[in-house]
Amino acid sequence: MADGAPITLYNSLTRRAEPLRPLVPGEVGVYTCGPTVYSYAHLGNMRPYVFSDTLRRVLEWKGLRVRQVVNITDVGHTVGESDLGEDKVEAAARRELKSVREVTGHYTEAYLRDIARLNVRTPSDLPRASDYVPQMRDFARALDERGYTYRIDSGLYFDTARSPGYGTLAQISMEGQREGARLETVPGKRNKADFAVWRTEAPGQRRVMRWDSPWGPGVPGWHLECSVMSIDLLGRHFDIHTGGVDHREIHHVNEIAQSEAYLGEDRSWVPLWLHNEFVLLRNRKVAKSEGGAPLLQDLVDDGLHPLAYRYFLLTATYRSQLELTDAAVRAASSTLRRLAGRAQALRPLPQLPTLAAARAAMTTDAGRAALARLDEAVSEDLNTPRALADLNTVVRGDDLPDTDLAALLAAADAVLGLSLGELNPADLDGRADVSTVDDELRALLARREDARQRRDWPESDRIRGEIADAGWRVVDTPEGPVLEQLR
Repeated sequence: MADGAPITLYNSLTRRAEPLRPLVPGEVGVYTCGPTVYSYAHLGNMRPYVFSDTLRRVLEWKGLRVRQVVNITDVGHTVGESDLGEDKVEAAARRELKSVREVTGHYTEAYLRDIARLNVRTPSDLPRASDYVPQMRDFARALDERGYTYRIDSGLYFDTARSPGYGTLAQISMEGQREGARLETVPGKRNKADFAVWRTEAPGQRRVMRWDSPWGPGVPGWHLECSVMSIDLLGRHFDIHTGGVDHREIHHVNEIAQSEAYLGEDRSWVPLWLHNEFVLLRNRKVAKSEGGAPLLQDLVDDGLHPLAYRYFLLTATYRSQLELTDAAVRAASSTLRRLAGRAQALRPLPQLPTLAAARAAMTTDAGRAALARLDEAVSEDLNTPRALADLNTVVRGDDLPDTDLAALLAAADAVLGLSLGELNPADLDGRADVSTVDDELRALLARREDARQRRDWPESDRIRGEIADAGWRVVDTPEGPVLEQLR
């Protein structure tokens, strides 16, 4: 059993919050859908990994042993996520005039570098899809032998009519999924929802990546990869599968169908499915398909620390859409700087990797109560906004002795991953020229300046407060107002 408050998580499979009940007492297996390494991961791509890292941190802090697998997709994922067409990595290799190995190696390194800058712990396992093709071929052969598949010109397809619970995760009927508008039409498919478990080469086609199979040379289907790697590394059944909400309707539905067909057991393959929502840019999903999606390096180039983005992500629950704005990330940076500054005065922070260790370090009832509130927040479906709000309230007050405050900051750092024990507050400094900030902030400044000209000091002070709420201090200079990030 986990220590402290009971852990409840929102299960996409049932659409309700459920208590975590590890299949093996004291241990949790987690599979997270990883990146397709054909380009740089944008800021929206980073949310699933900060989310799953926070999940892992909370589980380990509660005293559970966690094995987390994050796959690297370097083969099988087609442009447009269809069953036909070119692999994304092959298209990237052609575009960049490089070999597939060079492309996947470069973007894998970039992904690992970015998650390290976000203080995402290295997963227990980082399997590459290309290393598992023989096992995928065996998996497909087993499905074929059991009558779950059929062959057409473009490959070996899973017959969704053989899967009675197909579509349960997406909460759609079989008929609705078969007629779903998002699904492509492939000549010879029996049902529109049927999907490829092995994609064969078309006549006259020769893929860069190809393997022999009983159905002809080709590559495994994208959905097949996660089933094979997760079962191999975590066992026939494991506790939690995570990923972006965009995977909930098709990719994860297909994973479940083929995995349960392969296992042939009268039980769910994975009991808990957790999905994070999108990060939005100007009310659009931040995604490569939208074009112009910003990268983590773009924030760094703009003077922001990568951990300011992690803090920004934690200000919303993982199941909430989050609007990405410059003002919001800078406000997160300002708040993180204040926390880091308070922590700096108390360093070295104690090493408190578990709730039990943190509880033992507390010396007062107020400290124990603050720790209990942190535990309750993160145990309730990873409610990081509540945890951060309470932490900031405690830090601004004077209710805790330094020893207990240091212990609370160390405990919060263990579950939130903000590097409060090492982060230099000076790294989060920033000053902005008024002309460089967003339109909303400039409008506030203009209204404040108008109030000052009219000598309406109460209105001027009120607007100054709004600007402060956005994370900025107004400094009036002979050349005009200048914004400084709050400390």
